[in-house]
Amino acid sequence: MSEQIEQIKEETEDFYTNDDLYNINSWGADLSFRELITMYDEQELVKPELQRKYVWDKTEASRFIDSLLLGLPVPSIFLANTKDSRKLIIDGYQRVMTVYDYIKGIWSKDKLVFKLVNSNRINTKWKGKAFSELTDTEQRKIKATTIHAIIFEQTSTENEDTSLYQIFERINTSGRSLMPQEIRNCVYQGKINTLLFELNKNEDWRFLFGELNEDDRMRDLEFILRFLALDTDEIKILEKGNISLKKHLNEFMGAKSHNTDTSIKEFGERFEQVIKLVNQCFGENAFYNVQTSDLTTIRKRFYPTVFDSIMVACSIALRNGYKYKEPLEDKRLNLLKNPSYRQYITQGTMQVEHIQGRIKFALRHLFDMEY
Repeated sequence: MSEQIEQIKEETEDFYTNDDLYNINSWGADLSFRELITMYDEQELVKPELQRKYVWDKTEASRFIDSLLLGLPVPSIFLANTKDSRKLIIDGYQRVMTVYDYIKGIWSKDKLVFKLVNSNRINTKWKGKAFSELTDTEQRKIKATTIHAIIFEQTSTENEDTSLYQIFERINTSGRSLMPQEIRNCVYQGKINTLLFELNKNEDWRFLFGELNEDDRMRDLEFILRFLALDTDEIKILEKGNISLKKHLNEFMGAKSHNTDTSIKEFGERFEQVIKLVNQCFGENAFYNVQTSDLTTIRKRFYPTVFDSIMVACSIALRNGYKYKEPLEDKRLNLLKNPSYRQYITQGTMQVEHIQGRIKFALRHLFDMEY
């Protein structure tokens, strides 16, 4: 899906850090897999994200169990103490869940009995065997194997979640670097996170995003969050300057006031009403730009700044009483040719003046309203 989303350099290179990291303590502890499994069963050890996908294949998982049985050293895992005295897995989820599944007997990826692969890459003593088929000594060896855990704890209650976000971003060493929304999905396990997954199934949204299947890197979720976080009075009254999109989305998603039942209901209704209007007014090209070399030709790639300006403009129009009358795609195409609007969607896209500018132009050109 990434090749269908326009990459805006200022946003892809957005990396922020702040003094929150000075308020982090860390220490080491050796934990046995017996302890980790008990902690997981008792919900003291928290898997890193809602609907987390187990990504190792059976050979990778079997090789890891094989290494434990051979007594080979195991790489450290990273955990973070949470506000409710649980431990969140920052790095090491695949290792922990592989051993958990093997001992429990069912591989979570296919829900079948977890037997080590029958391969020459696995020691002949236990290849093709389930945990229950190992000797008592071999079973105890797996359970007793210790893994070194580096545990982080926030020393200040202020901005705890943004600190965890930065730790995830710097430390995660899984096979692929986590995307920003994947990290938020690890850190901000509140009501907004659940809402984003629900809204992501909306048929109008899936059609306009251009992909019926949900994005496994959660970029579609991030765009829903982006709309909600930019459709605020706070953005409207900000003075000139730059914002970090990552930081703004983190703080919006983690805010207690945004995770109340009232706020969640309002966010959900607003998104569904706006995305329905966008589909009615503009159809499948709603979030596409035009070619730079030919302003009459649509470039069929999801364009983030076209998306946020169209969505926020439609949201404001609805709040001002707008009722759908007729398609507005011709107006949208004229908007895309406007030199000022083009500057606001392509240059300095996280400058406050340009965020406000592209919303203002969209609202004026599409609905004859002022921002």
